Amino acid sequence: MGSKIFAPKGTRDLLPDEVKAWEMVEGKIKEICKTFNYKQIRVPDFEHYALFDRGVGESTDIVSKEMYTLNHRGKDVFALKPEGTSSVIRAYIEHGMSSGITPTKLYYITSCFRSERPQKGRQRQFHQFGIEAIGSYSASMDAEVIMLVSTLFNKLGIKGLELRINSVGCPKCRSAYYEKLKEYVKPFENELCEDCRDRLNKNPMRILDCKNEHCKTLLKDAPLMVDYLCEECNEHFESVKDYLSNAEIEFVVDPKIVRGLDYYTQTAFEFVSTDLGSQGTVCGGGRYNGLVKMIGGPDTPGVGFGLGLERLMLIMEEQGLLNDLEDDEIDVYLAPVGKEASKVAFKTFKKLTDSGIKASIDVMDRSLKAQMKYANKVNTKYTAILGEDELQKGVYTLRDMRSKEQEEVNIENLFEYIKEKLGE
Repeated sequence: MGSKIFAPKGTRDLLPDEVKAWEMVEGKIKEICKTFNYKQIRVPDFEHYALFDRGVGESTDIVSKEMYTLNHRGKDVFALKPEGTSSVIRAYIEHGMSSGITPTKLYYITSCFRSERPQKGRQRQFHQFGIEAIGSYSASMDAEVIMLVSTLFNKLGIKGLELRINSVGCPKCRSAYYEKLKEYVKPFENELCEDCRDRLNKNPMRILDCKNEHCKTLLKDAPLMVDYLCEECNEHFESVKDYLSNAEIEFVVDPKIVRGLDYYTQTAFEFVSTDLGSQGTVCGGGRYNGLVKMIGGPDTPGVGFGLGLERLMLIMEEQGLLNDLEDDEIDVYLAPVGKEASKVAFKTFKKLTDSGIKASIDVMDRSLKAQMKYANKVNTKYTAILGEDELQKGVYTLRDMRSKEQEEVNIENLFEYIKEKLGE
């Protein structure tokens, strides 16, 4: 016997009991997206490397350190997608979706991949729910996207989440801010970590997102983008706040939110939970007015978010929101004894399943006693017994597994009888 093979580090199997919880959450996601009139899109797990290099940004940790790359026959370079937005925007451009109804409102539930140290709520293969609303510059679009995810959290019953918002400006107002930031950093630039010194030349604002404690201390009094917004960006940010306040969605302004991706402009937001410790961001998003053009499409605005489903499930588990999920029930379990009875029961089994009745049948040649134990374990409502006596009489002995009452039902009539019983 060969040695055991385990799942790769940073991946995990979702077993049937967990899948039940995931399906419940995904069902709520689909229901809410339908309410807000968002359509589902499905994109490949891998893309051309250039898509993320251009869209996410070569200076980001995601592209420079965390992306899984694939070389195909020495010429094509692909990457497993580390996030969903760039892929959706690529599809939006490729399929000419800008000629359809505006705004284009899309959602996805997809696998993403990042080569990083696995930890609580963070895996190398993870799952992301995301929204992309493409085509509107209006602050009301930003507020709608935030409202959608806020509605999801409320429907799921999640407590202890705080919405934090900021504006990261636009290229016009960032240039003046970058000068002020570099001026502030200059006296201690050499004390910054290597990543921050690199970011200072490529995307200076991202040094405010550094997790290094020494850098955090050095930058605690750094100038903030929100104080250098141009008139247009400031007006947009005030409008977003007004829309959220009018909708009674609570938020706090956090001027240090910059998000980790280069494509963000103006609104940036996060929903943060205290239940996940240092990895407290459950959902992050914002506006990306330059991304469509950056990837090769027309100059088109957009706003969206990405939500890590592993982190969401972790919070729900810790808050006891997955404890009361209903056990899966089988409507009827067919318990034949002997080869001839098994053939007859199998015909009934097909009739039941064809009509959508949840049914199961013995496939282990168990004794009747063992089958009754199994029927209890799998939580069946009715058990239809077909032994030698029943076969001769042309009936099933139908047992109600809750009341323990039994009755005889003609073999040919079982389907209709069960249907009638389930309709009660």
